Amino acid sequence: MDRREFFQAGAAAGLVGLAGPRWLEAEQAVAPDTTLYLNWNENPMGLSPKVRKAAQEALSRANRYPDLSRAELASIVAEQHGVRLENVVLGCGSTQILRSIVAAHAEEGNSLVLAEPTFEAMVQYQRPFGYEVQRVPLDKRFAHDIARMKQAVGQGSAVVYICNPNNPTATLTPSSEIDAWIQEAPASVVFVIDEAYHEYVEDSSYLTAAKWVSERSGVVVTRTFSKIYAMAGLRLGYALAHEKTARRLRKFMSVDNANGVAVAAARASLQDGDLIPASRRVNSAAKTIAVSCLDELGIEYLPSHANFLMHRVPGDLKTYIQRMREKGLRVGRPFPPMLGFNRLSLGLPAEMERWAATLRSFRASGWV
Repeated sequence: MDRREFFQAGAAAGLVGLAGPRWLEAEQAVAPDTTLYLNWNENPMGLSPKVRKAAQEALSRANRYPDLSRAELASIVAEQHGVRLENVVLGCGSTQILRSIVAAHAEEGNSLVLAEPTFEAMVQYQRPFGYEVQRVPLDKRFAHDIARMKQAVGQGSAVVYICNPNNPTATLTPSSEIDAWIQEAPASVVFVIDEAYHEYVEDSSYLTAAKWVSERSGVVVTRTFSKIYAMAGLRLGYALAHEKTARRLRKFMSVDNANGVAVAAARASLQDGDLIPASRRVNSAAKTIAVSCLDELGIEYLPSHANFLMHRVPGDLKTYIQRMREKGLRVGRPFPPMLGFNRLSLGLPAEMERWAATLRSFRASGWV
């Protein structure tokens, strides 16, 4: 058995043991001519069998408004995080929550302070409100430069956005540094801690910021069901916030913003003990294939704590992306100012082998 067969067999065996053979058979097969979407940081395994069943059953109740099921989901979320029901805000994906945060804190003279590069939604959503946007480059660790972000905030009021792990770099900012800033910051600073990829992190030093929401009104933690729970197409996320802040955010949210099918799938996801271990195991196998290929070719990459990674692209980035596209692989887009790197979403192990083979062919052609 060669290296590629070993990784594929190992991932398959682990997934069968954790989630049953039906999930494996349904989600692991990859036809040679299939377009591979390695660009949106989605979970390539799809919904787990338990979640798929719950979503299908919810269709029989699609004629009913989801108020009761939304409340039940919020209660489950609150219990899992050790907070009160009043601290939970559901959204149509976590991006709707980010939009409500921007709208709720749009006051004259307020600034938006965030890393560069990072997830772009906050910048997009602030445009109608005219925030002063202050972008702070990542530091040498490709982590948020907390010291420079503090300087950017100064003594004024600000919304500070911290994506941890960061998108698009998949790197971590030490939780201790974030906690220290939150501890000393004045009430005029609102911290938005985006933990979209929280469930993928296996670094023991990484901690959620959810512990702050009960005692500090200026901390909002956002989570999503789009990533490890494989519900990107169903659009559901939530925020954990102080009761006062949660009430403020709800004023900027649409009524019944979480549909019944999504809510049913989310409840099943949170109660499916196999889902996260199986997804982590397959993600780890896919990551091993990717970094092994990059090591083999001597191509630099950043340490990844999520389901994607950033690797350097020798040569022109846009040309690389187009050539991959011609081979049936979608591999991301430019993220200024890191225009020498590509963000690669991790697919199934078999998909990553196809990507690796394609990259090796590019090396043989002298393109990378």
